[in-house]
Amino acid sequence: MSGTYQGKAGKTRRTSLGTAILNAPYLLWAALFIIIPMFIVVYYAFTNKDGAFTFDNIKHLADYSGVMLRSLLYSLAATAICFLIAYPFAYVVCKWRPSSQKMANMFIMLPMWINLLIRTYCLTTLMDGNGLVNQLFVFIGIGRIPLMNNTGAVIFGMVYNYLPYMILPIYNVMSRLDKSVMEAAEDLGCNAFQRVRRVVFPLTLPGIISGIIMVFVPSVSTFYISAKMGGPGDFMIGDLIESQIHSQNSNLPTAAALSLVLMAVILVSMLILNRFSDDEEGGSMLV
Repeated sequence: MSGTYQGKAGKTRRTSLGTAILNAPYLLWAALFIIIPMFIVVYYAFTNKDGAFTFDNIKHLADYSGVMLRSLLYSLAATAICFLIAYPFAYVVCKWRPSSQKMANMFIMLPMWINLLIRTYCLTTLMDGNGLVNQLFVFIGIGRIPLMNNTGAVIFGMVYNYLPYMILPIYNVMSRLDKSVMEAAEDLGCNAFQRVRRVVFPLTLPGIISGIIMVFVPSVSTFYISAKMGGPGDFMIGDLIESQIHSQNSNLPTAAALSLVLMAVILVSMLILNRFSDDEEGGSMLV
């Protein structure tokens, strides 16, 4: 018995050692490029330009409350629009033949192979005053429409760039739904709308939560899209952080304080959404 116990203990130690060795590269990467940079941000957020500890950087963030609120509203609007487009699209695609679904997935992921800066620049070229879209409007008699340098352009740019991140998680969950559940709901008298509301929606909630996080996080921190497609009144928190860093008198403490608040907003949002998703445990039947 003692030999068997020692053998199991030795095997457990070898397994633990092997796991530690496999995890070592990830832990090193996380320490170098996640934990240490976060400590640097916290350090600059609570120090002045002379390196002395201070809360002034946090106190002065009230001066930028308008920019932060605008960033939050724009990102929420973009996330909501992405959801309204992605959910019915994923629902329809799931009803196609497997070969057609694979083709649809390829076209959904195709824009993700292109750098965001290039995608945004190409979009501005299309939507410019002399771009292809306005030329088409002129050709059919509508005339030129100001598609750029406004709030709508910024939100459209975020939807254009981040829509695949909403479609794919929802589709992945929806495509794995048991068809017998849908058939049972139909046998019990549910029409198409009731099946979606009472069965499909709660069961696909984990995918919805993932999609919301994957769209909201880059949207609230974006800066190139708003700078390229927005007007003077569409300044977002990402643009503000960049301006503080690249200004003539680089203001790293203020940029770090803004980044710290942005991280806190993202973290709180993710905790709320994940808690809501965990409570559902993959979705429950709505009455």
